[in-house]
Amino acid sequence: MTMANSIEVNHKAAATFSGAVDDIIMLDHIQREKGRLKVTSRNGDEVRLFLERGQVLQCDEVLHSQCNRFIRVKLAKEEVVTARARSWPEFSRACYHLGNRHVRLQLGNLWLRFLPDPVLEELMKHLGLETVTEQAAFEPESGAYGFGHSGKSGHHHDHE
Repeated sequence: MTMANSIEVNHKAAATFSGAVDDIIMLDHIQREKGRLKVTSRNGDEVRLFLERGQVLQCDEVLHSQCNRFIRVKLAKEEVVTARARSWPEFSRACYHLGNRHVRLQLGNLWLRFLPDPVLEELMKHLGLETVTEQAAFEPESGAYGFGHSGKSGHHHDHE
């Protein structure tokens, strides 16, 4: 049985919430940025998100519905390119060149992740990084204008 739920983020409830959640939604990086979205939860329910403009949902954030249910956000796997450097200078050069092109990046310890693009993949190889296209969670850095919107400035998880 599918029931429609309108979900609104309640930061106060999410920040203090420590109980069991009623359901889970898996969202890719684009879905986590949308203000209006309809998805199917892990339990098969239709969940409708109505969020403040500019708000980005984070991994493990708990949403509080109008019908008093608690729903946890998880990162969906999506196609990404992961590039690994052998040294910090090599890694820094790669980040510089990708940043100069305003590419959305997820950063880890001598690795970075971006959406598939043959030109960028070739650039990474030219700079000496090893690349692999894979299915993985993508949690790009929020950028200079993203600080303060989600309450997690510069936060990222090492999903390795």
